[in-house]
Amino acid sequence: HVQLVESGGGLVQAGGSLRLSCAASGIIFSINVMGWYRQAPGKQRELVATIRTAGSTNYTDYTDSVKGRFTISRTNAVNTVYLQMNSLKPEDTAVYYCNALVNTVGGLRPYWGQGTQVTVSS
Repeated sequence: HVQLVESGGGLVQAGGSLRLSCAASGIIFSINVMGWYRQAPGKQRELVATIRTAGSTNYTDYTDSVKGRFTISRTNAVNTVYLQMNSLKPEDTAVYYCNALVNTVGGLRPYWGQGTQVTVSS
């Protein structure tokens, strides 16, 4: 069994910064991809950023609306992914979910965190 636990959400004024963390625990042989999604009220969940490690290289991808403002990173030794969010805008307000594609007992499986609220006031 694998669990993802997020932290770091909160309330911030527009232009401010927050850093989200997500730690994976359990029976983990490896994690192929980790990412962050968000869901605003009345909207579908959308992909924010992903990070994939191949050898010693991290490959990242971002949705256009956060490019240049958000940075995703990971510490493989502790199976943790981070999302540094700068220059936050009110439209970034959402519940942010961590996602990981985990190589565990039974093979590759996707897991989700419980979500953390990010609220940006204008």
